[in-house]
Amino acid sequence: MKLSVLIPAYNLEKYIEETIRSVCEQQTDFGYEVIVCDDASPDGTARIIRQLASEFGNLVPIIKTENGGLAENMKTLLSQAKGEYIAYLDGDDVALPGKLQSQVDYLDNHPECGMVYHESDVFDSDTNQSIKRYSTDHYNWEQIPEKSDITHLVRYGTYLQASSVMFRRHNWLIETVLPECKIILDYPFYIMNAGFLKASIDFIPEVLGRYRIHADSFGGQTQRSVSRRLQSLADIQHATKQAAQFGVDKQFISQGCSHHLFAAALYFLFRENDEQFTELIKLSVNSESFFNERHQLAWEYRHAPQQARILLRE
Repeated sequence: MKLSVLIPAYNLEKYIEETIRSVCEQQTDFGYEVIVCDDASPDGTARIIRQLASEFGNLVPIIKTENGGLAENMKTLLSQAKGEYIAYLDGDDVALPGKLQSQVDYLDNHPECGMVYHESDVFDSDTNQSIKRYSTDHYNWEQIPEKSDITHLVRYGTYLQASSVMFRRHNWLIETVLPECKIILDYPFYIMNAGFLKASIDFIPEVLGRYRIHADSFGGQTQRSVSRRLQSLADIQHATKQAAQFGVDKQFISQGCSHHLFAAALYFLFRENDEQFTELIKLSVNSESFFNERHQLAWEYRHAPQQARILLRE
């Protein structure tokens, strides 16, 4: 089997059919499987998956009767994957025509590459309007080379969209899922895969997928909850520190942790949660070492959040 596409699903009856069809209807010159695991959704997600499985012979449905959470769902998917290459797709995102063929061709033709990702169109689910490009509009994109590696993931965060990645199979697939992470699993998943593969992480600039923004997505839920955003930060920090086991320099890990604290501080600053901003921006500085000029400016105005908002919006 050349490729396994893994799709976790939970309460996605509005979106799961479009997601599955976008993958199962791809034209390729190789065989591939699409494994979809429903985590005991109380809505109609499982019913839709079963219906589609009768239509597509390469769709492998797994329907759980008890909810185990995303980490356990990912372990189930990885344990069932048979492909030489593995791709991941969120159950509400969309694969565009040519995605699978382009990424498989790239890995076939670049044996030195362990992971490959493509550009993604970020779109509003209600209007279907494009908002931005996920990678090239990332605020640190100028720091990301065409062929990056684990050190860039650690230092600069998620410049690759979760559903855009395909990687080579290896012997530690289950170990790439970190159960300590409660909300954010994609970032640690790719750090761990990059580490085990000692991977070159290569970029295909073509838009081959769409990343859906809607109120019920993980990101949408997090924007409504301080506790979820703080847990997300804890997950990201934990994932960053895991890079040490792969020989990533402690200085890079420290820079990454500082950057993630700074990013979270800005998140709260622009939502006028001044207490969280002040607390996090203080924690983000080690010996007055700053991630960039904006970081230094935020720290200098840590006791004047209103002024910081004005200056950092410019």
